[in-house]
Amino acid sequence: MSTSGPLQLGFIPLVDAAPLIVAQEKRFFAAEGLSVSLSREGSWATIRDKVAAGALDGAHMLAPMVLAASLGIGSEPKAMIAPIALNQGGAAVTLSTRLTGDGDAGARLTHLVRRRQEEGASPLTLAAVYPFSIHNYLLRHWLAGLGLNPDVDVRLTVVPPPRTAALLGEGVIEGFCAGAPWNMVAEAAGVGQTVVRVNEVWPEAPDKVLGVTEFWAAANPAVLKALIRALAAAGAWAADPHNQPELVGLLARPEFLDTAPEAIASGLAEIAFAGAVNPPRREQAGWLLEQMARWGQVGEVAIDKVVERTWRPDLYLAAQGG
Repeated sequence: MSTSGPLQLGFIPLVDAAPLIVAQEKRFFAAEGLSVSLSREGSWATIRDKVAAGALDGAHMLAPMVLAASLGIGSEPKAMIAPIALNQGGAAVTLSTRLTGDGDAGARLTHLVRRRQEEGASPLTLAAVYPFSIHNYLLRHWLAGLGLNPDVDVRLTVVPPPRTAALLGEGVIEGFCAGAPWNMVAEAAGVGQTVVRVNEVWPEAPDKVLGVTEFWAAANPAVLKALIRALAAAGAWAADPHNQPELVGLLARPEFLDTAPEAIASGLAEIAFAGAVNPPRREQAGWLLEQMARWGQVGEVAIDKVVERTWRPDLYLAAQGG
């Protein structure tokens, strides 16, 4: 399969980038005739902008980001699609051990927020990794369940995943919602305590997808099919328990996650990579749009039309010969 050069695919250093890393290092890309160069990126905004500009052919991408970019929310509009879902699970809310102590962490947090309001003190700062992410929605949902208004009672900010644990330890933020392994890194350092995991709230919530522009997909149909097949095969390899020791060592390498194998292994226990996870389910995209509407990110939109254009199970099935 000929292309004008290696495919440029971006990823953020997270456990759920495993399908891209495995596909490269275990030669699933090569088996499909693909030459690929992986680019470790520093933030989700960088991923979005590079895919939109064509500096990356595609990327490990937050599922709601595909919808937001296509609608032009938070950036210039750029039609993007999700032809394969990469994982479910792994997101979690972690609070600083300065706040948690013994007992109910949520109750302690609520008490502290109310006390600071009574004293006229500044609100606590909590972070999500990107405004359009399952992490932002999980954090907001959890806070709302405590009776807190996430837009009034606390200050929400955005922090790239690899910076979350360090900023928690430095006291810059008092809690965050991110994907594995960064919650485990915070716990291992003794600076954080995980208080809720996405699997406890939304077991089938979509997390990461392969994101490509609609233009690129239309221009490279054969390459996209090969890419889907390679990532699905890599996800199946990553999901096999017999491969976990090798997978942990692979992800821990400096050019990929560059963090403790123990944290990576713990994160893998929370994530599903294969099987029913991979076909992009349009009802999940509709649910994401409902979350975006719940938190005021999107107004009236034709949900079915947006979902049909962005979530492409037809491309996944075509690549698999279905």
